[in-house]
Parts: sequence; C-alpha cells; structure tokens
Amino acid sequence: MSETTTATTTTAPVATTATPPNMDVLMDIGVELTVQLGSCQMPMRDVLHLTPGSVVQLDKAADAPVDLYVSGKLFARGEVVVVDGRIGIRITELIGAKA
Repeated sequence: MSETTTATTTTAPVATTATPPNMDVLMDIGVELTVQLGSCQMPMRDVLHLTPGSVVQLDKAADAPVDLYVSGKLFARGEVVVVDGRIGIRITELIGAKA
C-alpha cells in the first residue's frame, strides 16, 4: 500500500501599490525649487535704464498666489510669508491634487 501526499501551493497576491525597494535612494536626490512672483515684458531700452531703486511692475496682483516650480514644472501655489526675517511660501494648492 502506498501513501499519496498532495502539496498545495498558494501565491500571495502582489500589491500594486508597493514601493520599489530602491525608491529610498531617489528620495535623497536634490531638486530645484523656484518661486515665481510674477513676470512682465518690457523693451530692452527700458531694461537698460534700470538702476538701483527702480521698480518693475509685475503682472500679478499683490494678493495673488505665487507659483512654485519643481525642476521647471508647476507643482503648487501659495502665499508669501515671512519666517524669522526670511521670506517663504505657505502652500495653499497642490497642482493636480485630488480634492
């Protein structure tokens, strides 16, 4: 008489939101953040006449949000704040974020 053994193999489901193990390496890569207060166009003649004390009027209202770019791509908008005598921005909107 022979005995029969049946082995059952199960495979754990693969998580589709799993973070690749090498993602931690990417988290330490520096990126350039740029804040744009506004912009304007002016003739080169006027640019050449700029001197210390000149005021350049930008296209945004004083209370309009500023744009935050990460490596040249619009990432967020925010408001200008002063922290310990230095300027910064408080993020008010993430671009492309779901509500």
